[in-house]
Amino acid sequence: MYRYDEFDQAFVENRVTQFRDQTRRRLSGELTEEQYRPLRLMNGLYLQLHAYMLRVAVPYGVLSPDQMRKLAHVARRYDRGYGHFTTRQNIQSNWPDLEDVPDILAELARVGMHAIQTSGNCIRNVTADQFAAAAADEIEDPRVWCEIIRQWSSLHPEFSFLPRKFKIAVTGGPNDRAATWFHDIGLVMRRNDAGEVGFEVLVGGGQGRTPMIAETIREFLPKTYLLSYLEAILRVYNMEGRRDNKFKARIKILVRQKGIDYMRGRVEAEWEETKTTEIDLPEGELARIRAYFAPPAFEDLSDHDGLAGERLGDRPFDLWIRSNVKPHKMPGYAIVNISLKPQGGVPGDITAEQMETVADLAERYSIGEARATHEQNLVLPHVRQSDLHAVYNILHDQGMGTPNLSLISDIICCPGLDYCGLANARSIPVAQKISRHFSNLERQLDIGELKVKISGCINACGHHHVGHIGILGVDRKGEEYYQISLGGSANETASIGKIIGPAFSGETVVEAVDTLIRTYIDIRETGERFLDTYRRVGIAPFKERLYAAD
Repeated sequence: MYRYDEFDQAFVENRVTQFRDQTRRRLSGELTEEQYRPLRLMNGLYLQLHAYMLRVAVPYGVLSPDQMRKLAHVARRYDRGYGHFTTRQNIQSNWPDLEDVPDILAELARVGMHAIQTSGNCIRNVTADQFAAAAADEIEDPRVWCEIIRQWSSLHPEFSFLPRKFKIAVTGGPNDRAATWFHDIGLVMRRNDAGEVGFEVLVGGGQGRTPMIAETIREFLPKTYLLSYLEAILRVYNMEGRRDNKFKARIKILVRQKGIDYMRGRVEAEWEETKTTEIDLPEGELARIRAYFAPPAFEDLSDHDGLAGERLGDRPFDLWIRSNVKPHKMPGYAIVNISLKPQGGVPGDITAEQMETVADLAERYSIGEARATHEQNLVLPHVRQSDLHAVYNILHDQGMGTPNLSLISDIICCPGLDYCGLANARSIPVAQKISRHFSNLERQLDIGELKVKISGCINACGHHHVGHIGILGVDRKGEEYYQISLGGSANETASIGKIIGPAFSGETVVEAVDTLIRTYIDIRETGERFLDTYRRVGIAPFKERLYAAD
């Protein structure tokens, strides 16, 4: 993983010093909240419904054991003993006192962490496939390019005040685990007919009140020109994106209004000028950054002969293997997914003690690395198969051994009206009710892969648009109701869910979800997942059953 050099370290430490003085002036009354607001937002500090919230950057989701232990310390010392992993591979502290925030940032700076550009109209945290350098289908490690983008975009003078926030995701191969089709810019590693590796460049994706699937602006971009091409896209957006209406300011609106052909022409013309100005990295600098992501010193192993016996003698372990453990590109290794969705729990929440457990596991069993995912879970990317039983036992003892990856209880959920001043309805209680309702693991396994995603408002922080079942909280004359959509998908078969009909009350929404599941079970064909069945039969059978009593 990348480690900060002297420049990086000085950069974050200087920012802490600056913010400490800004916060002092706010507490003394020298700055009003209106004057302080843009300063705190540039440092990832939000004022939510009940308290301040600090969003800490986790570039491309990678965490070292020392960083995880520091996050545990912050949760215990400055918060209420837990943190919350988000859909941007970041982590949030929901209850810090304002006077403590500079101290928190100083603590984080000691382990190469910060909160810069986790908010505001800038390029946000760059995200990646959580299986990077472990997945067999990977063409090339995307984290190298995420780090290059991070360094290029941090405090870039031309892109520090964009028309609106800007999000970039990179995936290393054809199986999209980074939701690249729903980003302002998505980068997909491709190999052309000549065997060269480059990027398919996507532009104009996003969710929120106007969900859109990105379009391909360039089918193949040589890696050499990545930064100059990104710069060309951002310059066109900065010049032509709307600033008069924040609801129409994202690049997706510009792409829709102007058309992809117009955007391609403008970007290509801009690129012809910028790619000759030495924006792109020289080979020496590229090699320096790539060296931080050199493959780990994997042992020469064969697949663990005893695994089948361990599974046969331990049913819960066997179910966890089936659900949460994925194949690794190296023989004898496995990818371990840690569910942060225990039965009835808050999706993405993790206690200080659990963070310390993950740090210990990463250090002992995963070559010193853990990953955050955009689905609010964690990953140990490089675990020996012979260690899987020991890892499972430790996770189980700490309440993190739930075998539900990609099942109905593995729910993405925003904080909703319990925390967020923008929300129309609570989302966490709905997630908890669904989790408890479908707590029977055998039933979950029978249902199969099913992604439920819940947002408390149209801003779609819970990614409801791309849920196989999406749930959106709405306000109806002061009462909380929930609108259901079907058929969304955030992977390489990207689709936006369709609203099925009138919204349901908080008392009936779980029953509605149950009706949808029973309908699917009745009409599915052999081997079909929920999404497969929906795409085969359409929305009508689900809608008919759901509103039959009306």
